[in-house]
Amino acid sequence: MWYLVYNLVLFVTAPLVVLTLMVKKRCRRGLLQRMGIGLPVLEPAHQPVLWIHAVSLGEVLAVIPLVLGLRARYPFLKMRISTVTETGREAVEQRLSGIADHCYLPLDWPWTVLRYVRWIRPAAFIFVETELWPNLLRCLHRHGVPTILVNGRLSSRSFRHYRLIRGFMARVLSTVSLCLVQSDRDLQRMTQLGMARNQVHRTGNMKFDQGQNWEVNGIPRIKPGSIGLALGEELIVAGSTHAEEEEALLRCYERVCREYPTVVLLLAPRHIERADRLENRVQAYGMKVVRRSRIQNQNDWAPSAEGPRVIILDSRGELASVYSWAWVAFVGGTLVPIGGHNLLEPAGWGKPVFFGPFTDHCREIAGLLLQGGGGVQVQNGEELAELFLKSFRNRDWTEQMGQAAREVVREHQGVVPRNLEFITKVLDTRMAQSQGTFVS
Repeated sequence: MWYLVYNLVLFVTAPLVVLTLMVKKRCRRGLLQRMGIGLPVLEPAHQPVLWIHAVSLGEVLAVIPLVLGLRARYPFLKMRISTVTETGREAVEQRLSGIADHCYLPLDWPWTVLRYVRWIRPAAFIFVETELWPNLLRCLHRHGVPTILVNGRLSSRSFRHYRLIRGFMARVLSTVSLCLVQSDRDLQRMTQLGMARNQVHRTGNMKFDQGQNWEVNGIPRIKPGSIGLALGEELIVAGSTHAEEEEALLRCYERVCREYPTVVLLLAPRHIERADRLENRVQAYGMKVVRRSRIQNQNDWAPSAEGPRVIILDSRGELASVYSWAWVAFVGGTLVPIGGHNLLEPAGWGKPVFFGPFTDHCREIAGLLLQGGGGVQVQNGEELAELFLKSFRNRDWTEQMGQAAREVVREHQGVVPRNLEFITKVLDTRMAQSQGTFVS
């Protein structure tokens, strides 16, 4: 009954879903493939296929250490990684070239997921965070394909919504073979929604294992000159920002510049499609603007300082590396009710992490940084401006915070090996059972 209602809703809303995805530039490419149209012909699989789903850039970066661990453990596996967004596709093709192939995730229509499962013929399916697509998971389950959730989490908003349809969610979760979650809160929420307790385990957040050595994970450290930073200048990096936060940050920067004119602000909007509008807003404040996409200089340092200015990071996949040049960092999605983005990227570089009150998506990490002295939470833009000023006035305090942030990351690493320990048990069992046969 639950699946019948769900699929009726999907059928009625299908035109609206397609139209919405066509409007979103970052989701437009690959839409036909997601609808199951024009799937390329795959070479016959002579080895087991492992299908991994990571919705976008952040999830791809988080799963890279796991993919490398699986490659070392199962060199004979053919890996296929699906994403929804263009940033995810680019990350797979650039950072896992020669290790995994890319495809797009199918829309959760019954006929589409069936065609996909027969197209990929996976021996197992691993999905990152909480992409609970009922028809896909049900189809895989019916074909005997084990499904494994890694780095699982449930935001408060999602949990509230799922509780309203707990009966359906219990059915969906019953199709998941193994669930590895980030925190005790996530574990409790999964079991409250009906997942069997012996199938869900708290292993931690894999983003801790992205670590400080970004080159190992395919993220070369960017040169300061390539973002327009000159020798002697100091950088405030505001990552994954939203429009309201950018207004607050520009007002903060005005105050900082009066006292510290050699400080430069870098804004990395969460969606780079807004870069033009953001540039207009910066200019409305009377500030100089530098766009990362327009800089050709790849020297270690820009040739000369241009005075106070705002750099807009309108490129994909470089924010994690840019944090390495920050004096302090602010992480967006926290001054507005979004829930927060990746606090660990600046912390891994040993940078003090500032963030706002809205941290539901990263609550455990925010708590660890606060407890360990590596982060500070503010309630509004005024408090953030005072914090920026304090970071330049009291440099010993700032450096100690950065060291504490790095230590928090180091103390909680080792998540990927724990996940691998659970995953290999499932995959070894599957390999022994399949004996070379896959989905038909």
